[in-house]
Amino acid sequence: MTANVTSADHKVPNWIPTTALTYIAHIGAGRSIRSLAREAGCHASTVLRQVRRYETRRDDPLIDLALRRLEVVGDIQDRRSTPNGGAKPVTTSTVLENNSIPDDEKLDQAAPRILQRLNESGACLAIAAEMEKAVIVRDTADGRTLRTMVIERAMAEAMALKDWIAPTNEGRIMRYKITSAGRMALKRFLAEEEAMRVGMGEGADPYSEQHRDWVKRNASGDTNKRRGIRYNASESPLTALARRKDRDGKPFLTADLVAAGERLREDFELAQMGPRVTQNWDNFLSAGSRGSHGTGAEGGGSSRARERVTAALKDLGPGLGDVVLRCCCFLEGMEAVEEHMGWSARSGKIVLRIALVRLKTHYDEENGNWSPLIG
Repeated sequence: MTANVTSADHKVPNWIPTTALTYIAHIGAGRSIRSLAREAGCHASTVLRQVRRYETRRDDPLIDLALRRLEVVGDIQDRRSTPNGGAKPVTTSTVLENNSIPDDEKLDQAAPRILQRLNESGACLAIAAEMEKAVIVRDTADGRTLRTMVIERAMAEAMALKDWIAPTNEGRIMRYKITSAGRMALKRFLAEEEAMRVGMGEGADPYSEQHRDWVKRNASGDTNKRRGIRYNASESPLTALARRKDRDGKPFLTADLVAAGERLREDFELAQMGPRVTQNWDNFLSAGSRGSHGTGAEGGGSSRARERVTAALKDLGPGLGDVVLRCCCFLEGMEAVEEHMGWSARSGKIVLRIALVRLKTHYDEENGNWSPLIG
Protein backbone atom coordinates (compact mmCIF):
# COMPACT_ATOMS: atom_id res chain seq x y z
CA MET A 1 0.00 0.00 0.00
CA THR A 2 3.00 2.30 0.33
CA ALA A 3 3.19 2.57 -3.44
CA ASN A 4 -0.17 4.33 -3.46
CA VAL A 5 0.97 7.03 -1.08
CA THR A 6 4.27 8.01 -2.65
CA SER A 7 5.33 10.48 -5.25
CA ALA A 8 8.06 10.20 -7.80
CA ASP A 9 10.57 12.01 -5.60
CA HIS A 10 9.41 11.32 -2.03
CA LYS A 11 8.42 8.34 0.01
CA VAL A 12 6.27 8.01 3.08
CA PRO A 13 8.44 7.59 6.22
CA ASN A 14 8.64 3.96 7.28
CA TRP A 15 7.49 4.78 10.80
CA ILE A 16 3.94 5.62 9.66
CA PRO A 17 1.78 2.57 10.50
CA THR A 18 0.54 0.59 7.51
CA THR A 19 -2.98 0.75 8.93
CA ALA A 20 -2.82 4.56 8.81
CA LEU A 21 -1.75 4.39 5.17
CA THR A 22 -4.68 2.08 4.49
CA TYR A 23 -7.06 4.57 6.07
CA ILE A 24 -5.62 7.46 4.03
CA ALA A 25 -5.76 5.43 0.84
CA HIS A 26 -9.48 4.85 1.47
CA ILE A 27 -10.46 8.30 2.77
CA GLY A 28 -7.97 10.47 0.89
CA ALA A 29 -7.42 8.61 -2.38
CA GLY A 30 -10.93 7.16 -2.56
CA ARG A 31 -9.85 3.54 -2.93
CA SER A 32 -12.40 0.88 -2.13
CA ILE A 33 -12.20 -1.43 0.85
CA ARG A 34 -12.14 -4.50 -1.40
CA SER A 35 -9.25 -3.25 -3.55
CA LEU A 36 -7.19 -2.46 -0.46
CA ALA A 37 -7.96 -5.89 0.95
CA ARG A 38 -6.89 -7.60 -2.26
CA GLU A 39 -3.64 -5.66 -2.27
CA ALA A 40 -2.94 -6.48 1.38
CA GLY A 41 -3.92 -10.13 0.98
CA CYS A 42 -6.52 -10.04 3.75
CA HIS A 43 -10.30 -10.07 4.10
CA ALA A 44 -12.26 -6.90 3.43
CA SER A 45 -13.63 -6.97 6.99
CA THR A 46 -10.06 -6.60 8.31
CA VAL A 47 -9.53 -3.41 6.33
CA LEU A 48 -12.98 -2.18 7.37
CA ARG A 49 -12.05 -2.60 11.05
CA GLN A 50 -8.82 -0.66 10.48
CA VAL A 51 -10.72 2.19 8.83
CA ARG A 52 -13.33 2.31 11.60
CA ARG A 53 -10.63 2.29 14.27
CA TYR A 54 -8.98 5.39 12.81
CA GLU A 55 -12.34 7.10 12.47
CA THR A 56 -12.83 6.56 16.19
CA ARG A 57 -9.30 7.72 17.01
CA ARG A 58 -9.88 11.04 15.27
CA ASP A 59 -11.48 12.25 18.51
CA ASP A 60 -7.86 12.57 19.65
CA PRO A 61 -6.65 16.04 18.44
CA LEU A 62 -3.11 14.80 17.76
CA ILE A 63 -4.35 11.84 15.71
CA ASP A 64 -6.85 14.01 13.86
CA LEU A 65 -4.26 16.60 12.84
CA ALA A 66 -1.72 13.94 11.85
CA LEU A 67 -4.27 12.32 9.56
CA ARG A 68 -5.34 15.71 8.20
CA ARG A 69 -1.73 16.38 7.20
CA LEU A 70 -1.72 13.15 5.20
CA GLU A 71 -5.12 13.97 3.70
CA VAL A 72 -3.99 17.47 2.68
CA VAL A 73 -0.92 15.97 1.03
CA GLY A 74 -3.29 13.79 -0.95
CA ASP A 75 -4.94 16.99 -2.30
CA ILE A 76 -8.48 15.71 -1.96
CA GLN A 77 -9.99 18.83 -3.56
CA ASP A 78 -7.91 18.33 -6.71
CA ARG A 79 -8.92 14.67 -6.83
CA ARG A 80 -12.58 15.62 -6.80
CA SER A 81 -12.04 17.97 -9.74
CA THR A 82 -10.18 15.44 -11.85
CA PRO A 83 -11.96 14.16 -14.97
CA ASN A 84 -14.39 11.30 -14.31
CA GLY A 85 -13.72 11.61 -10.58
CA GLY A 86 -10.55 9.54 -10.88
CA ALA A 87 -8.61 8.95 -7.69
CA LYS A 88 -5.38 10.91 -7.43
CA PRO A 89 -2.53 9.06 -5.66
CA VAL A 90 -1.73 10.36 -2.17
CA THR A 91 1.78 11.83 -1.99
CA THR A 92 3.96 13.22 0.79
CA SER A 93 5.99 15.74 -1.21
CA THR A 94 4.45 18.80 0.46
CA VAL A 95 4.83 17.30 3.93
CA LEU A 96 8.46 16.45 3.43
CA GLU A 97 9.24 19.81 1.87
CA ASN A 98 7.91 21.82 4.83
CA ASN A 99 9.11 19.20 7.33
CA SER A 100 5.61 18.77 8.79
CA ILE A 101 6.06 15.05 9.37
CA PRO A 102 9.39 13.90 10.88
CA ASP A 103 11.35 11.42 8.82
CA ASP A 104 12.59 8.08 10.14
CA GLU A 105 16.00 9.39 11.21
CA LYS A 106 14.57 12.35 13.11
CA LEU A 107 12.04 10.15 14.92
CA ASP A 108 14.67 7.56 15.86
CA GLN A 109 16.90 10.29 17.29
CA ALA A 110 14.21 12.10 19.29
CA ALA A 111 11.96 9.21 20.40
CA PRO A 112 14.29 7.64 23.02
CA ARG A 113 14.72 10.96 24.91
CA ILE A 114 10.99 11.72 24.72
CA LEU A 115 9.96 8.26 25.88
CA GLN A 116 12.46 8.32 28.73
CA ARG A 117 10.97 11.59 29.99
CA LEU A 118 7.42 10.26 29.65
CA ASN A 119 8.38 7.07 31.47
CA GLU A 120 9.33 9.02 34.59
CA SER A 121 6.95 8.83 37.53
CA GLY A 122 4.15 11.40 37.28
CA ALA A 123 5.16 12.55 33.78
CA CYS A 124 2.77 13.47 30.98
CA LEU A 125 2.72 15.36 27.69
CA ALA A 126 0.53 18.46 27.57
CA ILE A 127 -0.62 20.33 24.47
CA ALA A 128 -3.43 22.66 23.41
CA ALA A 129 -5.01 23.20 20.00
CA GLU A 130 -3.33 26.57 19.48
CA MET A 131 0.11 25.45 20.71
CA GLU A 132 2.86 24.88 18.14
CA LYS A 133 4.91 22.88 20.64
CA ALA A 134 4.10 20.29 23.28
CA VAL A 135 5.62 20.19 26.76
CA ILE A 136 6.43 17.25 28.98
CA VAL A 137 5.80 17.97 32.64
CA ARG A 138 6.28 15.92 35.78
CA ASP A 139 4.54 16.20 39.15
CA THR A 140 6.95 16.13 42.08
CA ALA A 141 6.37 14.74 45.55
CA ASP A 142 5.98 18.22 47.03
CA GLY A 143 3.15 19.10 44.66
CA ARG A 144 5.15 21.16 42.16
CA THR A 145 5.00 20.67 38.40
CA LEU A 146 8.30 20.66 36.52
CA ARG A 147 8.70 21.14 32.78
CA THR A 148 11.26 18.60 31.63
CA MET A 149 11.11 18.84 27.84
CA VAL A 150 9.65 20.78 24.89
CA ILE A 151 9.01 19.02 21.57
CA GLU A 152 7.60 19.94 18.18
CA ARG A 153 3.90 19.38 17.65
CA ALA A 154 4.58 17.13 14.65
CA MET A 155 6.73 14.91 16.87
CA ALA A 156 3.90 14.64 19.40
CA GLU A 157 1.54 13.70 16.57
CA ALA A 158 3.96 10.98 15.50
CA MET A 159 4.08 9.60 19.04
CA ALA A 160 0.28 9.43 19.13
CA LEU A 161 0.02 7.89 15.67
CA LYS A 162 2.48 5.19 16.77
CA ASP A 163 0.29 4.40 19.82
CA TRP A 164 3.18 5.37 22.11
CA ILE A 165 1.07 7.92 23.99
CA ALA A 166 -2.67 8.08 24.75
CA PRO A 167 -4.88 10.91 26.03
CA THR A 168 -6.04 10.85 29.64
CA ASN A 169 -8.53 13.73 29.58
CA GLU A 170 -10.70 15.92 27.39
CA GLY A 171 -10.61 19.71 27.24
CA ARG A 172 -8.68 22.64 25.88
CA ILE A 173 -5.38 21.35 27.24
CA MET A 174 -4.92 17.64 26.53
CA ARG A 175 -2.67 15.44 28.62
CA TYR A 176 -1.06 12.24 27.31
CA LYS A 177 0.59 9.37 29.15
CA ILE A 178 3.01 6.79 27.83
CA THR A 179 1.37 3.48 26.83
CA SER A 180 2.59 -0.11 27.12
CA ALA A 181 3.55 0.08 23.43
CA GLY A 182 5.59 3.18 24.22
CA ARG A 183 7.41 1.41 27.05
CA MET A 184 8.21 -1.54 24.78
CA ALA A 185 9.52 0.86 22.14
CA LEU A 186 11.70 2.51 24.80
CA LYS A 187 13.13 -0.89 25.75
CA ARG A 188 13.88 -1.57 22.10
CA PHE A 189 15.65 1.78 21.65
CA LEU A 190 17.71 1.24 24.80
CA ALA A 191 18.62 -2.29 23.68
CA GLU A 192 19.79 -0.96 20.31
CA GLU A 193 21.91 1.71 22.02
CA GLU A 194 23.45 -0.86 24.35
CA ALA A 195 24.17 -3.22 21.45
CA MET A 196 25.98 -0.48 19.57
CA ARG A 197 27.89 0.57 22.68
CA VAL A 198 29.27 -2.92 23.35
CA GLY A 199 29.65 -3.77 19.67
CA MET A 200 27.14 -6.61 19.48
CA GLY A 201 26.30 -5.76 15.87
CA GLU A 202 24.04 -8.30 14.18
CA GLY A 203 23.90 -10.40 17.34
CA ALA A 204 21.60 -7.88 19.01
CA ASP A 205 17.90 -8.66 19.23
CA PRO A 206 16.15 -5.43 20.31
CA TYR A 207 12.69 -6.65 19.26
CA SER A 208 12.94 -9.55 21.72
CA GLU A 209 14.46 -7.29 24.35
CA GLN A 210 11.40 -5.02 24.39
CA HIS A 211 9.32 -7.89 25.82
CA ARG A 212 11.77 -8.62 28.63
CA ASP A 213 11.79 -7.16 32.11
CA TRP A 214 15.12 -7.86 33.78
CA VAL A 215 15.08 -8.09 37.56
CA LYS A 216 17.89 -8.85 40.00
CA ARG A 217 17.22 -10.39 43.40
CA ASN A 218 19.26 -11.71 46.30
CA ALA A 219 18.26 -14.54 48.59
CA SER A 220 17.97 -14.48 52.38
CA GLY A 221 18.55 -10.76 52.75
CA ASP A 222 21.97 -10.80 51.06
CA THR A 223 22.80 -7.21 50.01
CA ASN A 224 25.85 -7.94 47.86
CA LYS A 225 24.86 -6.69 44.38
CA ARG A 226 27.47 -8.85 42.68
CA ARG A 227 25.77 -12.02 43.95
CA GLY A 228 22.27 -11.26 42.71
CA ILE A 229 20.30 -13.52 40.36
CA ARG A 230 19.26 -11.75 37.14
CA TYR A 231 16.13 -13.08 35.41
CA ASN A 232 13.35 -12.04 33.06
CA ALA A 233 10.39 -11.30 35.30
CA SER A 234 7.95 -10.85 32.42
CA GLU A 235 8.12 -14.53 31.47
CA SER A 236 8.49 -16.14 34.90
CA PRO A 237 5.35 -17.81 36.34
CA LEU A 238 6.70 -17.06 39.82
CA THR A 239 6.28 -13.33 39.26
CA ALA A 240 2.49 -13.54 38.94
CA LEU A 241 2.24 -15.64 42.11
CA ALA A 242 4.56 -13.25 43.95
CA ARG A 243 2.09 -10.41 43.26
CA ARG A 244 -0.78 -12.30 44.88
CA LYS A 245 -1.63 -11.92 48.55
CA ASP A 246 -2.51 -14.62 51.08
CA ARG A 247 -5.21 -14.34 53.74
CA ASP A 248 -2.97 -12.19 55.94
CA GLY A 249 -2.31 -9.70 53.14
CA LYS A 250 1.29 -10.84 52.73
CA PRO A 251 2.81 -11.83 49.35
CA PHE A 252 1.98 -15.41 48.45
CA LEU A 253 5.63 -15.97 47.48
CA THR A 254 8.28 -14.01 49.35
CA ALA A 255 11.34 -12.59 47.61
CA ASP A 256 13.67 -15.29 48.93
CA LEU A 257 11.41 -18.06 47.59
CA VAL A 258 11.28 -16.40 44.16
CA ALA A 259 15.08 -16.04 44.26
CA ALA A 260 15.44 -19.76 45.04
CA GLY A 261 13.26 -20.65 42.06
CA GLU A 262 15.19 -18.33 39.76
CA ARG A 263 18.45 -19.76 41.03
CA LEU A 264 17.31 -23.23 39.95
CA ARG A 265 16.31 -21.79 36.59
CA GLU A 266 19.72 -20.15 36.22
CA ASP A 267 21.48 -23.47 36.78
CA PHE A 268 19.02 -25.19 34.45
CA GLU A 269 19.81 -22.74 31.63
CA LEU A 270 23.55 -23.13 32.21
CA ALA A 271 23.18 -26.91 32.12
CA GLN A 272 21.79 -26.72 28.58
CA MET A 273 24.96 -25.02 27.33
CA GLY A 274 27.19 -28.09 27.69
CA PRO A 275 28.41 -30.17 24.73
CA ARG A 276 26.10 -33.00 23.57
CA VAL A 277 23.79 -32.75 26.56
CA THR A 278 21.00 -35.33 26.35
CA GLN A 279 19.74 -35.16 29.90
CA ASN A 280 16.00 -35.95 29.96
CA TRP A 281 14.87 -33.68 32.78
CA ASP A 282 11.21 -34.42 32.17
CA ASN A 283 11.66 -38.11 32.99
CA PHE A 284 14.35 -37.59 35.61
CA LEU A 285 12.20 -37.89 38.73
CA SER A 286 9.66 -40.44 37.51
CA ALA A 287 12.32 -42.73 36.04
CA GLY A 288 14.43 -42.63 39.17
CA SER A 289 17.67 -42.29 37.22
CA ARG A 290 19.88 -39.55 35.94
CA GLY A 291 19.35 -40.36 32.28
CA SER A 292 22.19 -40.07 29.80
CA HIS A 293 24.54 -37.14 29.64
CA GLY A 294 26.42 -38.20 26.58
CA THR A 295 30.13 -38.81 26.41
CA GLY A 296 33.07 -36.70 25.49
CA ALA A 297 34.66 -33.60 26.88
CA GLU A 298 33.91 -32.20 30.27
CA GLY A 299 31.14 -29.63 30.33
CA GLY A 300 32.98 -27.23 32.67
CA GLY A 301 30.57 -24.75 34.22
CA SER A 302 27.59 -26.33 32.47
CA SER A 303 28.49 -29.74 33.89
CA ARG A 304 28.65 -28.35 37.43
CA ALA A 305 25.35 -26.53 36.88
CA ARG A 306 23.76 -29.80 35.76
CA GLU A 307 25.05 -31.49 38.91
CA ARG A 308 23.53 -28.73 41.06
CA VAL A 309 20.13 -29.11 39.33
CA THR A 310 20.33 -32.89 39.75
CA ALA A 311 21.16 -32.58 43.45
CA ALA A 312 18.30 -30.13 44.04
CA LEU A 313 15.72 -32.30 42.25
CA LYS A 314 16.90 -35.39 44.09
CA ASP A 315 16.58 -33.59 47.40
CA LEU A 316 13.02 -32.50 46.61
CA GLY A 317 11.99 -35.90 45.24
CA PRO A 318 8.96 -36.73 43.03
CA GLY A 319 6.05 -34.31 43.26
CA LEU A 320 7.90 -31.35 44.71
CA GLY A 321 10.68 -31.75 42.17
CA ASP A 322 8.19 -32.02 39.32
CA VAL A 323 6.41 -28.79 40.16
CA VAL A 324 9.57 -26.66 40.49
CA LEU A 325 11.01 -28.20 37.33
CA ARG A 326 7.92 -27.33 35.32
CA CYS A 327 7.27 -23.89 36.81
CA CYS A 328 10.80 -22.60 37.34
CA CYS A 329 12.66 -24.27 34.48
CA PHE A 330 10.06 -25.07 31.79
CA LEU A 331 8.11 -21.86 32.64
CA GLU A 332 4.76 -23.67 32.57
CA GLY A 333 1.74 -22.00 34.13
CA MET A 334 -0.02 -23.46 37.14
CA GLU A 335 -3.03 -24.65 35.12
CA ALA A 336 -0.79 -26.65 32.79
CA VAL A 337 1.12 -28.13 35.75
CA GLU A 338 -2.10 -29.11 37.56
CA GLU A 339 -3.46 -30.75 34.42
CA HIS A 340 -0.23 -32.65 33.78
CA MET A 341 0.07 -33.84 37.39
CA GLY A 342 -3.63 -34.64 37.74
CA TRP A 343 -4.11 -32.25 40.65
CA SER A 344 -7.26 -30.35 41.51
CA ALA A 345 -7.60 -26.73 40.46
CA ARG A 346 -5.75 -24.11 42.56
CA SER A 347 -3.82 -26.77 44.46
CA GLY A 348 -0.63 -26.48 42.44
CA LYS A 349 0.38 -23.12 43.88
CA ILE A 350 0.28 -24.55 47.41
CA VAL A 351 2.52 -27.44 46.38
CA LEU A 352 4.82 -25.00 44.57
CA ARG A 353 5.22 -22.85 47.68
CA ILE A 354 6.06 -25.93 49.77
CA ALA A 355 8.57 -27.01 47.11
CA LEU A 356 10.21 -23.58 47.02
CA VAL A 357 10.56 -23.57 50.82
CA ARG A 358 12.30 -26.94 50.59
CA LEU A 359 14.42 -25.73 47.67
CA LYS A 360 15.54 -22.66 49.61
CA THR A 361 16.51 -24.87 52.55
CA HIS A 362 18.50 -27.08 50.17
CA TYR A 363 20.46 -24.12 48.82
CA ASP A 364 21.05 -22.69 52.30
CA GLU A 365 22.47 -26.03 53.45
CA GLU A 366 24.59 -26.58 50.34
CA ASN A 367 26.16 -23.22 49.43
CA GLY A 368 24.69 -20.58 51.69
CA ASN A 369 22.46 -17.84 50.31
CA TRP A 370 24.23 -17.28 46.98
CA SER A 371 25.04 -19.44 43.98
CA PRO A 372 28.64 -20.23 42.91
CA LEU A 373 30.24 -17.91 40.41
CA ILE A 374 30.08 -19.11 36.80
CA GLY A 375 33.36 -20.70 35.65
